[in-house]
Amino acid sequence: MKNCVIYCTVASEFAASLIATTLVDEKLAACVSIIKNVVSVYSWEGISQTDNELILMIKTREELFEKVKTRILQIHDAQLPEIIAVPITMGLDGYMQWIQDVTQVDGSIQQDNTEDTNAQN
Repeated sequence: MKNCVIYCTVASEFAASLIATTLVDEKLAACVSIIKNVVSVYSWEGISQTDNELILMIKTREELFEKVKTRILQIHDAQLPEIIAVPITMGLDGYMQWIQDVTQVDGSIQQDNTEDTNAQN
């Protein structure tokens, strides 16, 4: 099981809520944490910029990255939004499994039936 956290910055609470709700409702993310009051300093078109933003911490499967990225790009209003993924190398076993259990694979929710299969053998 390979999970990751995808970081995405947005300009407004409305955008944060829309993206977070969409990803969770569509089973592309198990959870999206919205962190407010972030100040981003960056270079854009040769000029230093400073913006107040929110960060989305999107917990999902690594294999869903492309679907999550595509969905964010359909909703996000920025020309070049921050969408970066970091693998989760360690975590509470139950939480890591929960991410797997509530996210989709090939359009459906993945259910781990390992215990059921072992019980039948």
